[in-house]
Amino acid sequence: MSQLTGVKACVFDAYGTMFDVNAAAAHLKEELGDKEAKLSEIWRLKQLQYTWLRTLMGNAYVDFWQVTQDGLDYAMDAVGLKDDALRGKLLDLYWKLDSYPEVPRVLRALKAGGLHTGILSNGSPDMLNGAVDSSGIAADLDAVLSVDEHGFYKPRPEIYQMVPDRFGIQAGEVCFMSSNAWDAAAAAHFGFQVCWVNRFDQPRERLPGEPKHTLKTLDDLPALLGL
Repeated sequence: MSQLTGVKACVFDAYGTMFDVNAAAAHLKEELGDKEAKLSEIWRLKQLQYTWLRTLMGNAYVDFWQVTQDGLDYAMDAVGLKDDALRGKLLDLYWKLDSYPEVPRVLRALKAGGLHTGILSNGSPDMLNGAVDSSGIAADLDAVLSVDEHGFYKPRPEIYQMVPDRFGIQAGEVCFMSSNAWDAAAAAHFGFQVCWVNRFDQPRERLPGEPKHTLKTLDDLPALLGL
């Protein structure tokens, strides 16, 4: 794969890219039984759909923690679960999602190479800080940027503009990583150099914006940057 050039900052989407969104349900596999995978799938889908729909509706913003709760409530209804104690456990686990195993070492490599690092996420500041702290990666991040500052969600271009504004650089000097194909496409359309972290072998989206590289994990990123 050809190297990425002119990059000054590496910025990551959080959920699904750095943190495993399926981890909360996976930790309660015994209690969820054969409903675990379906619950996790629907929860994530509704979580994303509600961010898009609330943004399109206008004046309907609530933070990502509320969206996360709403998505879980829908998912539990969909799989026929009515258990307040189990709901509470799932939500508690979402504050400390497991990071993917390569995340800490990749961040350290980027920092050692002199690059700025950050997160750009739909997550609320409190949620992001919880996940960052529980993963032990705070020292290797220069910025944790949340859409909460604007009151609407990705893929609005104003959200991606937060990164050049924060670091005082041009869009083309940003390398952006996301596991969400729609996010990768939107970020590329905005002008970032994008690596789509396709962890689950998803098909590409039919949207404007073409990522420069498709990765299975983040492990290949330092080499792409010449580190």
